[in-house]
Amino acid sequence: MRKTELLVPAGSLDVLKTAVIFGADAVYLGGEAFGLRAKAKNFTNEEIKEGIKFAHEHGVRVFITANILAHNDDLPGVEKYFEELKEIGPDALIISDPGVFAIARRVLPDMEIHISTQANNTNWGTFLFWHQMGAQRVVTARELSLKEIREIRDHIPEDMQIESFMHGAMCISYSGRCLLSNFFVGRDANQGACTHPCRWKYNVFAAEKEGQRSVLRDDMDFAIQEETRPGEYLPVFENERGTYIFNSKDLCMIEHVPEMIEAGIDSFKIEGRMKTALYVATVARTYRKAIDDYNESPEKYYANMEWYKEEIGKCTYREFTTGFYFDKPNSDTQIYDSNTYVKNYIYLGTVECNDERGFAKIEQKNKFSVGETIEIMKPDGRNVLAEVRGIYTEEGVSQESAPHPKQILFIDLSEKADQYDILRKKED
Repeated sequence: MRKTELLVPAGSLDVLKTAVIFGADAVYLGGEAFGLRAKAKNFTNEEIKEGIKFAHEHGVRVFITANILAHNDDLPGVEKYFEELKEIGPDALIISDPGVFAIARRVLPDMEIHISTQANNTNWGTFLFWHQMGAQRVVTARELSLKEIREIRDHIPEDMQIESFMHGAMCISYSGRCLLSNFFVGRDANQGACTHPCRWKYNVFAAEKEGQRSVLRDDMDFAIQEETRPGEYLPVFENERGTYIFNSKDLCMIEHVPEMIEAGIDSFKIEGRMKTALYVATVARTYRKAIDDYNESPEKYYANMEWYKEEIGKCTYREFTTGFYFDKPNSDTQIYDSNTYVKNYIYLGTVECNDERGFAKIEQKNKFSVGETIEIMKPDGRNVLAEVRGIYTEEGVSQESAPHPKQILFIDLSEKADQYDILRKKED
């Protein structure tokens, strides 16, 4: 059996540490340039060094994203950035652009290179091309079925690795190559500045509907209008692949770990470099246990299925789908009435340490109060209920609630919370 890697996103140094502690085999992150999450906090070079040191101390690898589709003006900066990464020493680069790939091969000839899903990797011929060019791993396009991935595995060398998304948001455009954000507000998704217009609210106009023919062009049978852009009509065309203008459910393959392993996938990738530590901890811990349970015994995996499903439902999500893995998505994979997340638990903070009194030090993220029962989420899978007996500022002042985000607080809990434990509470 191929060893299965759990690859977890990190949008900040704190989240990286959470991912490592809660079960990641590898983490991926972006520097301050050339990744596809410009709105994420991202990492300075010094933070990357610290993150790599922490990860390596725990036996976890670190991959750096440089997966923009580069323009001419980007290339000198890419070269300079790769020279800097030579000194920093990540374990791999994630790249989609052939020009960027060529620079990486020249500047970092010994660096492991992974080809991003952004490169539209849909067939075994593409995998063989990248293998011949020197790539060690290719990330499958999200449009592939497990049957197609199995066929790719059968046609590529054993030492070539396949990485596929296991969980997270689905993009409405082919392999993430979206132009909507650029069209509406001039922010290019392929340069890392996506505004996620696929989540905005739209109205659908139909030519045959009374009173709506007059507002549509003659060649339009259907059109959509975004709520903040009255009078702007976008034609809607549909073919056998469907129409991808609306809000997709999130991918979740927690019930299909065996099929993913049997397809020959080496790395299970979690989407979400914009996510909180609570999200990362919840998803990483759940998939870590599912993978380990299955490797120990398929019977144990199936016996614990309700726990996996219950836990994965405690992170923020937009309902779940299996994407393209078993069939082409249909109308059931879209959400039509809302672009908001399901949010069952609120992130309160991550325990940094305990003081001499045994109080848990946190940077507070959301409001909670003395007397409430919260949950201590531990890396080993336990969820410990604890009463908040007291809340104290850095100056030792007692307060009844914690209403101010980012305030440093010391929490007196009825149960012990250890460093890196996550504090959360159930949404009312």
